[in-house]
Amino acid sequence: MRQISVEQCRGARAMLGWSQAELAEAARVSRATVVDFERGLRVPHRNNLVALREALETAGIQFIPENGGGPGVRLAKRV
Repeated sequence: MRQISVEQCRGARAMLGWSQAELAEAARVSRATVVDFERGLRVPHRNNLVALREALETAGIQFIPENGGGPGVRLAKRV
């Protein structure tokens, strides 16, 4: 599983309309983990990064890998 960037985390959370506390709850990590990560103060432990990514993906976020234009995020198409 690829690591997500600070910008991808913030963008994904914004697309969902989630607060930092809501993401922390969904990922079962501390709010401080999300806050510090999004401020660029520290990179969370791998298991916490995986939890953040999985929580966002479960909510419908798709992470777009680097493809020459930079990594990104989008909402999955709802069927």
